[in-house]
Amino acid sequence: MATAVACSGNNDEIPREVTNFPLTAVKLLDGPFKHATELNEKILLAYEPDRFLARFRQNAGLEPKAESYGGWEAQSLAGHSLGHYLSACALMYNGTGNKEFKTRADYIVDELALCQEADGNGYIGAFDNGKEVFEHEIAKGNIRSQGFDLNGIWAPFYTHHKVLAGLNDAYVLLGNEKALTVASLFAGWIGTIIDPLTDEQMQQVLHCEHGGINDALVDLYHYTQDQKYLDMAGSFYHRAVLDNLVQGKDSLNGLHANTQIPKVIGLANRYEATGDNNDRNAALFFWNRVVLHHSYVTGGNANHEYFGKPDKLSKRLSDETTETCNVYNMLKLSDHIFQWEPNAEVADYYERSLFNQILASQHPETGHVTYNLSLEMGGHKHYQDPFGFTCCVGTGMENHAKYAGHIYYHNDDELYISQFIASELKWEEKGLAVKQETNFPRQQGTALTFDLDNKQQFDLKVRYPYWADRGMTIKINGEAMAIADRPGSFVSISRVWEDGDHVEVEFPFSLRKEDMPDDPTRLAVLYGPLVMAGELGQVHDPHAKDPEFVPVFFTENTDPKAWVEPTGTVNTFHTQDVGKPRDVYMQPFYTVYDERYSVYWDVFTQQEWEERQAEYEAEKEERARLESITHDFFQLGEMQPERDHNYIGEEAYVVQIQDRKARQAERGGWFGFEMEVLPEHAMALVFEYWGGYTGSKTFDIQVDSQTVASQNISGLKDGSFVAVQYDIPEELTSGKDRIKVKIAPHTGSRGGPLFVARTVKR
Repeated sequence: MATAVACSGNNDEIPREVTNFPLTAVKLLDGPFKHATELNEKILLAYEPDRFLARFRQNAGLEPKAESYGGWEAQSLAGHSLGHYLSACALMYNGTGNKEFKTRADYIVDELALCQEADGNGYIGAFDNGKEVFEHEIAKGNIRSQGFDLNGIWAPFYTHHKVLAGLNDAYVLLGNEKALTVASLFAGWIGTIIDPLTDEQMQQVLHCEHGGINDALVDLYHYTQDQKYLDMAGSFYHRAVLDNLVQGKDSLNGLHANTQIPKVIGLANRYEATGDNNDRNAALFFWNRVVLHHSYVTGGNANHEYFGKPDKLSKRLSDETTETCNVYNMLKLSDHIFQWEPNAEVADYYERSLFNQILASQHPETGHVTYNLSLEMGGHKHYQDPFGFTCCVGTGMENHAKYAGHIYYHNDDELYISQFIASELKWEEKGLAVKQETNFPRQQGTALTFDLDNKQQFDLKVRYPYWADRGMTIKINGEAMAIADRPGSFVSISRVWEDGDHVEVEFPFSLRKEDMPDDPTRLAVLYGPLVMAGELGQVHDPHAKDPEFVPVFFTENTDPKAWVEPTGTVNTFHTQDVGKPRDVYMQPFYTVYDERYSVYWDVFTQQEWEERQAEYEAEKEERARLESITHDFFQLGEMQPERDHNYIGEEAYVVQIQDRKARQAERGGWFGFEMEVLPEHAMALVFEYWGGYTGSKTFDIQVDSQTVASQNISGLKDGSFVAVQYDIPEELTSGKDRIKVKIAPHTGSRGGPLFVARTVKR
């Protein structure tokens, strides 16, 4: 049997200092979050449950009732979207009271129960050959595990986690007892797979992404108090990653970010079941490292889905920064940590991420969401087809269904105002209602009105935001109170509260900057809690490829208060006489859509610019040298150049970064093309890559079927395009005027992306 990691403590849940209110106790009022919820509601109701269920029925030997969905649901990650959808329906029913969501969730549970009954031993699954691979290969120790592939299936335990989590939510949020039965039987089947494995074999399994399967199993333990689920959760302890966190070591560089965050949520949940301080300490250490050393100004983290070196972010800006799933999970982790100890730093991070990542990830007209929220200078938001069913479409279903769940927290004697969101709270146990009226962040404050059945003594805790450097005022029934607290804390108001009591809170916003930790000349501008984005024109602006498209700011004073002025429109500003070649308008990042923008800016003094200009001139000279020796030039990803160079390939796709196209071969794919050479001259290939990519990107470069080089472009040079030269053996070009070039990925790797290929004279 796979060895479970031992837990100290007992099996009683640890006491939390505070807890949040159920969604049924909080009603959103008019404002950006209610609007986002309503957009999400329309998308969720446009989905058809039978299409999510089609492949589950098919794999159970039942006739599908509808055609299955496409996108990732047509691949071996099939089923993950159903889990998200089930959770989203449960959340949305609790938040809106729309009975259609409960009807759909109950129907899905009934259908999964039928699939489980038809299977006969607890299994439910939508991806092909899942049961066979698990029972006849993995359970018998035949394990072939890579980062996202387990015995030929794309991250199957990741999908199992989503389905289990959806069933758990249907049980705990909707009171659907059948959901708990289905989840328990499914978890029992998972136990039959992992029980025969040794600890070494289990660790091999865990090398493949497995989501937060440990978290879902701990939840089952909470609901059933059956020790076997807690033991199973311990079997999913991934030593290669989690041991370092327990020991306080930041070894996140090079790791796929969203593979790790759910594991840590599982540790946080297990701590709440066992009191094991190793789990608590690992979760706290991870949160601090990610939030303070691996996150951008928006609260998002990772570039091309991977963590880099701590505090090295300035060169890691691209169209694939800050995957939305990562923040979805960091906010889940934050919720656990805040309940252990209601720290304003955690609530401040929640606010930062809520406005500048989660709300910013949704199109305010269509409700479509982003996968990666681009922080590329001059980038734009790419919204996904909601029927593409990527991971971030899935988490997006939930993100915009649960805003009301993290505004207020409480214990018997304290009520915490964690977020400033227009809403109504009903605290039934206290006979108390609170109405929070605010147009925040268009309004620089909020107001609370109390409706009580009887007078009550309790402490009201109001967050004093870290960014409120101009102070905070609180009036109770019109009378100002003295505040001795500092920004980044909770102000405590202890009194006997009466019906009709009214609290007014104001915290004037101010402009400030946040520098890149590794480059003080690259900074972002913020106004109160809001990250400001500079407007750079429409997405298809013909000037987008102009190297001066993104202005540079020249000033001896980098404090934006000196060169950013209000326009007269709320939360909108304009730079004054610092931008080259032009000044820009700035508005909150979450309000920007369908246009190009920059969040980060290069700001130079005259001396700094003169020093940097020398680097630019050197790069310009190198480009000129390369052009002078080029014999043939091929821009990949463009139709006519690919025809001219007889491009062919399998499982190879066009990708784009900084408005430049490239070709990338997926795992198991390849691509090739022809290049002109000089038959009597020593030649070389020069390939141009983006040096900031991460992940498994190792491939062979073949000329006329002979490997001339192997290349790993992962982490080649953050923030830069890089040209790499490969000498071609002269016997491969002698007497020829054309050669065939092939990019052949190594097992488990992708090939490229390759932007430009040249043949040059050596």
